[in-house]
Amino acid sequence: MRRYIRALLMCTVFVVFSGFYVYSTLFEADVSAGANGAKRIYVPPRVPGPRQGFPDKTKPQSSHRKNRYIMRQRGQPEVSVQSRPQPRMDLAVVACGERLDETVTMLKSAVLFSIKCLHLHIFAEDQLHARFMEALESWPAFIRSRFNYTVYPIRFPSENAAEWKKLFKPCASQRLFLPLILKDVEALVYVDSDILFLQPVDRLWDFLSRFDSVQLAAMAPEHEEPRIAWYSRFARHPFYGRTGINSGVMLMNLTRLRNMFFKNDMTSVGLKWEELLMPLLQKYKLNITWGDQDLLNIIFHYNPELLLEFPCQWNYRPDHCIYGSNCASAEDNGIFIMHGNRGVYHDHKQPAFRSVYEAIQKYPFGADPVSSLLAPLEEQLLKTTHTYCGKSHALFTKALVQGLVGINRKTEHEW
Repeated sequence: MRRYIRALLMCTVFVVFSGFYVYSTLFEADVSAGANGAKRIYVPPRVPGPRQGFPDKTKPQSSHRKNRYIMRQRGQPEVSVQSRPQPRMDLAVVACGERLDETVTMLKSAVLFSIKCLHLHIFAEDQLHARFMEALESWPAFIRSRFNYTVYPIRFPSENAAEWKKLFKPCASQRLFLPLILKDVEALVYVDSDILFLQPVDRLWDFLSRFDSVQLAAMAPEHEEPRIAWYSRFARHPFYGRTGINSGVMLMNLTRLRNMFFKNDMTSVGLKWEELLMPLLQKYKLNITWGDQDLLNIIFHYNPELLLEFPCQWNYRPDHCIYGSNCASAEDNGIFIMHGNRGVYHDHKQPAFRSVYEAIQKYPFGADPVSSLLAPLEEQLLKTTHTYCGKSHALFTKALVQGLVGINRKTEHEW
């Protein structure tokens, strides 16, 4: 009888413990699954250092800790977002003399309106290097995440450096040597320091996809109307097309440019870019007024098939409105890139151009673009209607309104 009682007690104990085990297993499974299916976890990247899954207390912790992690479902393979290549655009500018503030404002407009990452190539006199770096590093982190930059010294061929440097405005002819200096860059947007972007740089960059099998550069005409254009009236050298081209905004396929043999009026055979420049200067230096821009006009006069023209709204200058509006593409769609040549950002001759420059220069990063940029600009433009360019003030904000949509977007790695 005692053996039966002992066996019964053992069975009872076994059943109780089995019940506890089943209950605890079901409870854990329910917590893991939750109400939304599989549990999502953060997995730290596999890097040398502290044990995976634990913070490194020897380093300051970022306020955006989740940026360093990737989310995956249990059982899925780890995929690092850092492994995805980030498309970028290359933008170059040359700054000498008193052009620092003007150049920084140009760079500000480019970064504000760009979508893809920018790499800025800044060619400047040595005394400006630290000031450029200080200005760019002072921008907030969410803006600095949109670009990288390199500051270069001014560099000309040693045997003719002085002649090239004084050709036109200080250092302006540096642009001619960018294909030879930036040997690892495949394509490039070059702009003068007095350029302002009112649309994303990406839209200009897209012209590269419109190049045919031989085109290697894109620029806008110097003027729309030959009867009042400078080249068609005064040039003493060959120039491109009916009115010449303006080199303030240049889109270049540098790989093609470095490999091309250019037709010319000096030899019966084509010359590479580095072989062409100095002989061209020697032949025409007494007949050119606008320096390196004139040399580019001569080159593309003899090689017109290599150039793609983009509309004047991509290089809108006072010449397009100073005697009345004569840029049809801007009238239709607004100004995409504004070119404040003739020093109009810094005097009172064309207040409409100066108003746009000052609005972008004063705009605080992160502020509401409508109330802090667009509204003050429209108010100032209404005060410029006594000038021909001011009468066309709607063109200055027509495209800008679209560009403002993404001005304060968060970049991918900030989420």
